[in-house]
Amino acid sequence: MPTELEELVGFIASPNANIRLLATENLVPFSASQPALFKTDELTPIKHLKFLIRDHPKIAEHALTCLINLTAEKDVLEYVATDDRFLGILLGLLVEPDEVNANLMAMLLANLTKWDGLKSLLDRKQPAPEKLKSDDRVINQLMDLFVKGADGTYNKHADYDYLSYVFADLSKHEEIRHYFVNRQDYDDVIPINKIKVFTEHKSDIRRKGVASIIKNAAFDIPSHPAFLDEDDVNILPYILLPIMGGEVYPEDEALEMLTDLQLLPPDKQRDPDSSNILTHLETLTLLTTTRAGRDLMRSISVYPIVRETHLRVNDEAVQDACERLVNVLMRDEAEGEEIEGGAATAEEEDDIVEV
Repeated sequence: MPTELEELVGFIASPNANIRLLATENLVPFSASQPALFKTDELTPIKHLKFLIRDHPKIAEHALTCLINLTAEKDVLEYVATDDRFLGILLGLLVEPDEVNANLMAMLLANLTKWDGLKSLLDRKQPAPEKLKSDDRVINQLMDLFVKGADGTYNKHADYDYLSYVFADLSKHEEIRHYFVNRQDYDDVIPINKIKVFTEHKSDIRRKGVASIIKNAAFDIPSHPAFLDEDDVNILPYILLPIMGGEVYPEDEALEMLTDLQLLPPDKQRDPDSSNILTHLETLTLLTTTRAGRDLMRSISVYPIVRETHLRVNDEAVQDACERLVNVLMRDEAEGEEIEGGAATAEEEDDIVEV
């Protein structure tokens, strides 16, 4: 005989909207604590929850929250992520400027992109809402949502911060790294130039996701010249500023720093999340893979910034990362050496993984 909870799960598919609302609302906590309740009858309750994302906004809200919790389970994740029709519905709703559950949809998509097959988003297309002013490629629409929708400027119900986690997971794949570092035909902009401005954003989620995207993109070694070129991507100010506080540097060191890093106000705060600082340090280490990258960082006084970070951030992983980077920057190199990486840098790369 079914338990009361099992009966409640059955009410997800009720033809009565009030019953669906009551059932989904009361099942939200159990979707996290007792996922097995939703795995009966070959995951039929999951199938019903997927259908409900187009229901009344409150019912859809509860259904999406349940799906977010349940896709932490590997079997549920694969079941949902491989449903191409559902994915099309989710993406179509997500880009609508009046979708009240857009943030929850972005969170669910962030879970789904943990399934490697979702790198297919690179090739997926759908019509774009006129207000978004994007093209028909889904990945470009998601990028435009993330940029234009920050702080509720595209959809008053959403900030799309969790799309940064979508991009962070997708950028583990080589072909999607290429997307981030290559100029796009529809707007003539390199995508990473759109997101780099968020490394000091007020949203912890947005900062963390963007830091991971930049780091993953930095594994694309051929793109490093563009990353470092002030007239191209010019990434260094955007990954150095978050690791800097309001400390005062000796004049000889300060004058060599990038202009954007000089004369920072005394109340300048470094990123409060030490894991973001670690990610930026690992990106800097990746950018020392080439001799040109190492020479540039030496010439613009990156070492003093790393030194102060080591002194002021009480985190063992951050301090270890500082020491590894300093070992690369301070080592002697033979004049004219152009080896890609070198022994010390190669060792550092072995310790750095996509996030």
